[in-house]
Amino acid sequence: QVQLIESGGGLVQAGGSLRLSCAASGRTVSRLAMGWFRQAPGKEREFVAAIQYDGVTTSYDDSVKGRFTISRDYAKNTVYLQMNSLKPEDTAVYSCAARLWEIQVVATQYNYWGQGTQVTVSS
Repeated sequence: QVQLIESGGGLVQAGGSLRLSCAASGRTVSRLAMGWFRQAPGKEREFVAAIQYDGVTTSYDDSVKGRFTISRDYAKNTVYLQMNSLKPEDTAVYSCAARLWEIQVVATQYNYWGQGTQVTVSS
């Protein structure tokens, strides 16, 4: 089993930055692809970014390219989402997800989920 615990959400003004963390536990952490998804009120969950088990291959939604950066620290079993130049439309609950090996952009392809952390960007 894999457990995921997110942290780092909060309230920030437009143009500001936040860094989300996702701490993973379990025997297969080094083999996990990790993704971030978000869901705003009244909207469907959407893909934000993902990083493959190798820590090299990444994928971003077009809406966050150039502003968000995903990374992982194998020693800490933690994945980070650095969010810069935040916009009000980035406001959502951000959830960390995991699956074995390769990244996917579809939420249903992920087997493990964290509880989510709220990010609110004020204008």
